Amino acid sequence: MFNIVLYTPQIPQNTGNIARSCALTDARLHLVGPLGFSIQDRYLKRAGLDYWDKMQVTAYDDFDDFMKKTSPDRLLLFTTKAEQYYTQATYRANDFLLFGCETTGLPNELHQRYADFRYTIPMRKGPQLRSLNLANSVNIVLYEALRQNHFANLR
Repeated sequence: MFNIVLYTPQIPQNTGNIARSCALTDARLHLVGPLGFSIQDRYLKRAGLDYWDKMQVTAYDDFDDFMKKTSPDRLLLFTTKAEQYYTQATYRANDFLLFGCETTGLPNELHQRYADFRYTIPMRKGPQLRSLNLANSVNIVLYEALRQNHFANLR
């Protein structure tokens, strides 16, 4: 129903946990390279080992490759650099939900290109308070999208 897109993920445990969530919610996982690990990485497999054969995951060389191969109707960006809350988005089946790299976020080019489709998860700001863990952020947004769609196909 939904597409989770990770832009140059670096931490295999995050991607493994997100893969597990995708398997359990029937979301498709898209990994936009370059990746900071191998999909065969033992940490990645440990986090989602029992779920890899129960989900759809596709890796892409880079963002251009991703766009060329998927041609998404709607791409929603989730970032700390947005004003609209993730709860203000109206989620539709087959939306592509894009999350940035754990260490650098999304590039400015994407912020500019999709300025009207950027959302954030509200959180406290301050020194040494950067953002939520990527896997937690994906789950928060994914479950809001599912809630808005009445948890279709889930029980």
